[in-house]
Amino acid sequence: MDFVDLLRWLHVIGATVLLGTGAGIAFFMLMAHRTHRPVLIAHVASSVVIADMLFTATAVVAQPITGAGLAYMIGWSLTEGWLILSLGLYVITGLFWLPVVWIQIRMRDLARAAAAKGQPLPDLYYRLFPIWFACGIPAFFAVLGIVWLMLTKPSLTLL
Repeated sequence: MDFVDLLRWLHVIGATVLLGTGAGIAFFMLMAHRTHRPVLIAHVASSVVIADMLFTATAVVAQPITGAGLAYMIGWSLTEGWLILSLGLYVITGLFWLPVVWIQIRMRDLARAAAAKGQPLPDLYYRLFPIWFACGIPAFFAVLGIVWLMLTKPSLTLL
């Protein structure tokens, strides 16, 4: 395996991690939320926060590094339309992901506090959940768009 193949492999793994953790986190948080059980939600949200910090954050850092390395090694101009659009979608993903992480942490803390007191989830938790869910949708679809652009590399003129 040469260095370009290694970079390509790492880049694909990173994209897979972003897509997989995004879908997995959304699924498990939604399933836990539907129970309305603070103990269960606190446990799942704790795992979700760890997964986001460990897997998603690592992939978020690795993707631009491996992508820029690939572009340089293969000879792609960073002004190619599909690359510019991919980077734009990457920024959009980040703009939605950052609030998602903050909200997940807040929901986890609210669920932990409710569980510790043997109380139901507070109203704030129920106000945060739809915002968390709504922010996840454009982030997820932006990642899907990036993967499509990576695979098809359509000829686009943006500059």
